[in-house]
Amino acid sequence: MANTLILAFHPNMNESRVNRRLLEATRGMADVTVRDEYVLYPDFAIDVKAEQRLVEDHDRIVWQFPFYWYSSPALLKQWQDDVLEYGWAYGSTGDKLHGKELMVAVSAGGAGEKYTKDGEFGITVPELLAPMRATANHIGMTWLDPFILPGTLNLSDDELEAAAGRYAQALGR
Repeated sequence: MANTLILAFHPNMNESRVNRRLLEATRGMADVTVRDEYVLYPDFAIDVKAEQRLVEDHDRIVWQFPFYWYSSPALLKQWQDDVLEYGWAYGSTGDKLHGKELMVAVSAGGAGEKYTKDGEFGITVPELLAPMRATANHIGMTWLDPFILPGTLNLSDDELEAAAGRYAQALGR
């Protein structure tokens, strides 16, 4: 199993039934570090050097977040803008992430059938994640299959438990 850093980007993890349960499923997993970025940076003043050191110390990075208007919460975008610096993440000397893995774990309130070409939204979740995949390619990371959990507004407790198990299993590969 890879040495994994989960960067959780939920504006209010304490009130999140789904993202909180997914993180709980990782407790006790060897070589998994979890950081609640909104708790660490409520003012969006990201400690860039600390974040870079953490990323450098891990083989697999996971961006975990709920979809907000078909995209990530604002702090994840701020994190990308600040932490993925020229000369560190990309550019002629920006090789600190080369060979590392990037996985996205995204939850969406809408049902899975809405995220199809013929569905209500007319687009798939992997298509919505294309900018993140392009980022991984640009900074030399290996893009892993994302963990996608749609329909969270209507998940039963049993379905959520099964999803949490699948998440832990996906992280263990």
